[in-house]
Amino acid sequence: MGQRKLAIIFSISLILFSVYSLIDKGLNFGLDFTGGALIEVHYPESVDLENIRATLTKAGFPEASVLHYGTSRDVQIRVAAPKDTGSGENKKSQSESMSDAILAALKTVNSGVEMRRQEFVGPQVGDELRDDGGLAMIYALGAILIYVMLRFQWRFAFGSIFALIHDVIITLGVFSVFQLNFDLTVLAAVLAIIGYSLNDTIVVFDRIRENFRKLRKNTPVQVINISLNQTLSRTMMTSITTLFVVAAMFVLGAEMIHAFSIALLIGIVVGTYSSIYVASSAILSLNVSHADLIQVEKEGADQESFE
Repeated sequence: MGQRKLAIIFSISLILFSVYSLIDKGLNFGLDFTGGALIEVHYPESVDLENIRATLTKAGFPEASVLHYGTSRDVQIRVAAPKDTGSGENKKSQSESMSDAILAALKTVNSGVEMRRQEFVGPQVGDELRDDGGLAMIYALGAILIYVMLRFQWRFAFGSIFALIHDVIITLGVFSVFQLNFDLTVLAAVLAIIGYSLNDTIVVFDRIRENFRKLRKNTPVQVINISLNQTLSRTMMTSITTLFVVAAMFVLGAEMIHAFSIALLIGIVVGTYSSIYVASSAILSLNVSHADLIQVEKEGADQESFE
């Protein structure tokens, strides 16, 4: 806690930079949010994705997302909906035309390719998914605020919420700065980050509350430092082992989960940092004291217990 002022300055700087990027650049929303065409094709033999990407680039679809699903002979292609082309029906017809053009381009290289699935995600559906995803995060944070307030104390509730908002904004900021693809899997990762970070924070808060009741002669800073040291090995071991798993997902997993893995990697690192520095610094700034956490014994409780 002796470094909490530097940590606060560091966190505020990251938050401001992230908010600026989100306002200036925004998020690079994927097909789930923007709408577009989803095509699944089947090849008679294994196919190299790089060759397919090169073919689509020549056909005028350089930003198409291409990945395997199921087997190396099955390929999924996602193409964003055309921009500024009028109504949803018009966009749908244009997406169908894109699907036909993509299939024709693929057949010029391999005549055995077959269309297995063709779907259109309308922009209205994408907007609804984006809005519902934002509401899901707000509802989650609201429920967490109530839970922590009931289990601990209102200072702890606001400290945990500040730490969670800190984690979410910085994660979104990284995706904005590098313009990484933001789709439903990344949104799921952000919600998972909220749960992961909260779990770490609750463990630390539980020890802080316990030590406030035991170490009544120590100052709040000393109590929080002792509590953080007692839980530090658990926090670090949990974070490191989880990072190993997520890193394996990123390195060995398919392209479909790369953005999901990146979001979790960022969230785990930032969430571990916020559980140690941000949440604890927040409750200190709100002037938490022994009086807030010492249980008041009812008069005559000892006599009733004896009887």
